Amino acid sequence: MKKYLLTALCLIMAAGIFAQDTSSSSSSVVRRRSGDRPGSKTETPGVTQRMQAHFEETPATDSELQWMRVMYRELDLTKDENGALYYPDEPVEGQENLFRIILGRMADGQLGAYEYLDGREVFSDNFKVKMRDVLDRFHIIYSDAKGSTEKNPKFTIDESDVPASEVLSYYIIEKWEFDRRSNRMRNRIEAICPVLHRSGDFGGEAVRYPMFWVRYDDLRPFLTTQTIFTDDDNNLATCTYDDFFQLGLYKGDIYKTRNLKNKSLMQLHPDPEELAHARDSIQQRLDSYEKKLWVPSLEELAERREAAEKAAALAEAAEAGTEGETVAQGEEKPARSARASRSKRGAKKSSATKSKPAKVKKPKAAKSPSSATRSVRNRRR
Repeated sequence: MKKYLLTALCLIMAAGIFAQDTSSSSSSVVRRRSGDRPGSKTETPGVTQRMQAHFEETPATDSELQWMRVMYRELDLTKDENGALYYPDEPVEGQENLFRIILGRMADGQLGAYEYLDGREVFSDNFKVKMRDVLDRFHIIYSDAKGSTEKNPKFTIDESDVPASEVLSYYIIEKWEFDRRSNRMRNRIEAICPVLHRSGDFGGEAVRYPMFWVRYDDLRPFLTTQTIFTDDDNNLATCTYDDFFQLGLYKGDIYKTRNLKNKSLMQLHPDPEELAHARDSIQQRLDSYEKKLWVPSLEELAERREAAEKAAALAEAAEAGTEGETVAQGEEKPARSARASRSKRGAKKSSATKSKPAKVKKPKAAKSPSSATRSVRNRRR
């Protein structure tokens, strides 16, 4: 019996040692939850920390860029091209519009916002806005969520209290950059600002209230999880909000460019025609900047030459047509003038005949008998 007991104890001790060894060797590959990691961010369903790290982009330094220009655009949600950012204004089958996504992530403490400084934007911690101040400023009803603390406040907002129907436009900051590393031109969205359109108590024209700036890189992981449909002919949600912005499917007018005076285009060009011309010229320069950097190939030069020759031929044909018309018109003018003069003379004659009274023939007077004697010099004999 003692031998059996000793062997059983030895087996139990060996099993315990083996379990300790396996636990220590497998501890390096144990996946911890995101809440167990020190300094980890709270994640929304469908957005993992790996996704957030994937979309974090290191900004290019000034030495890596050859050229850059900052544009401010206004996206009008009443236009059909931007309707995907507004509809549905109420959540339908898990579909939410852009403003509900932004406000919901801010209420959960997963997304930070920055002050709207009208051309002096600084995306640093000193200019971060508090969510409670934003809700109080724009009179959005809220309540403290469960687990909310002073350092990490969270809020609960009822769906009916979200002013999604009043956000009728967005401001976006675009950076047009030419990167030396890749030798290519790219358009990158830096930040998005929702704009409230609210009327007064007595109606009238709505007043615009820019709310805050949100960095697009911080918002991008949440936009990749929401699919939308952008075409009425196709009722399938074929792209995401991120695809909508990255592919440039939106349409917006340039209302400002970064300048030393910090003035908008409307301040620089008060006349509407001058303002439209300035916007078109800026957009044209942006589109043609990359093309001007490269030497055209022989095929491109040949195509340009053919296009120039065709344009010149069309211009010559148009000029010849106009000259022929002018010659024909010049030949027709004398004939027309002659006909007009003849018709005028005929009209004058007819008017003269009509105006003069007809001559009345006077009866001949009877000859009176003459008293003179008739000559007989040449009378026949």
